[in-house]
Amino acid sequence: MAARGEGTCSPEDEGVEEMEEGGSEDGDMEEEEKGGGGESRVYVPGLQPLEPGEELEMERSAYRLYHQCQTGAPCLSFDVLRDGDGEGRETFPLSMLLCAGTQADTALSNRLIVMRMHNLYGTEKDNDNEEEEQSSDSESDEDEDVEKKPQMELAMVPHYGGINRVKVTKLGEQSLAAVWSEKGQVEIFDLRPQLEAAHSSTAMAAFIKQNKEATPLFSFSGHMTEGFAIDWSPKVPGRLASGDCKKNIHVWEPREGGASWQIDQRPFSSHTKSVEDLQWSPTEATVFASCSVDQSVRIWDIRAPPNSMLSANEAHSADVNVISWNRTEPFLLSGGDDGLLKVWDLRQFQSGRAVATFKQHSAPITSVEWNPVDSSVFAAAGADDVVSQWDLSVESCDVGERADGLKELPPQLLFLHQGQKEVKELHWHPQLPGILISTALSGFNVFRTISV
Repeated sequence: MAARGEGTCSPEDEGVEEMEEGGSEDGDMEEEEKGGGGESRVYVPGLQPLEPGEELEMERSAYRLYHQCQTGAPCLSFDVLRDGDGEGRETFPLSMLLCAGTQADTALSNRLIVMRMHNLYGTEKDNDNEEEEQSSDSESDEDEDVEKKPQMELAMVPHYGGINRVKVTKLGEQSLAAVWSEKGQVEIFDLRPQLEAAHSSTAMAAFIKQNKEATPLFSFSGHMTEGFAIDWSPKVPGRLASGDCKKNIHVWEPREGGASWQIDQRPFSSHTKSVEDLQWSPTEATVFASCSVDQSVRIWDIRAPPNSMLSANEAHSADVNVISWNRTEPFLLSGGDDGLLKVWDLRQFQSGRAVATFKQHSAPITSVEWNPVDSSVFAAAGADDVVSQWDLSVESCDVGERADGLKELPPQLLFLHQGQKEVKELHWHPQLPGILISTALSGFNVFRTISV
């Protein structure tokens, strides 16, 4: 079990930028007493406070990969763009594509961003070359450090209004982003110009010179208020659902040509308060789930509007903020303002009882997601500045108390990652096993722990 601490890095501008690697000054993993060379001990958030004179230091051996970066204004929502470089990539250096939206201080300062991170190396040295590295001169070491420096290209377009949530999909040859804006609109953007710029210095130069404001392919103002819940269907290309702060959900159907959508004006409206998150079923094309400030989690079938098909009306004791649908098993994961993580078996959903409940976070849950390749593993983020990793395949047992009166850690808890301030969203990378990306007010972390 390990935790990472606070890190810093400079804001990035448009074009080619350097990311920062995790280093001893970048993160905190273990506590080490100042002065006197005291022994280090593992720090577990929430179990014990730091002693006077103690500070956190990163334990690099707990990570296979760790990088951090910033984009100027914070990006409180992002999504992973699939690339054409193959599935299951684990050989360094790694690369990835992300789409993110900012929440800047002023409406005019916001950006819709495509990020290309590449030349990402792991934290461990190559043992086979250890002797050779030790005997090499300092100039060779410097050259190697330069070669292994992580890189990032940012293709940014101005977007009037803060971006509450962004989700991406492929529709034919188009890479599309659906954006929930604080303006009260849901907009669809074609990301191809930004993707071209992120892969070519010539295209990037022309892209920066144009500096055009983001122009949506399509926009919808029918919600009449802002919202946060949005998701593309994984089964029907171009199908979208969006939920708002007035409790209404609309389903979008793509028209031929991929440039417009037909939106049913009759909302799905069983919730009584703001819809916080929704997600389509990975296996059933007409089914999606949603969660709400009304403390419920609901399952819907678009063939039978406007009421939900199944409902857990008191799923949490406070607002239900986020949900995630397991890709291969009939499980739904939820996180709420009560700090609880709950696992729901959809075969027993109507009973209103979760099959597993975990209370490790000390503040509201802000993001949850099942691992896309390991159906028993999930990650969660909380307003306590902690990202947790869990494995349900670990045999359950009662959590007791230690001799000092503190609770033992649940056996399913794999890892606690720290270092970011106000973590808002996380995603596993679907093509890079074990890689987790999280965004916060303090910037992005990209990491893989030794636990996954």
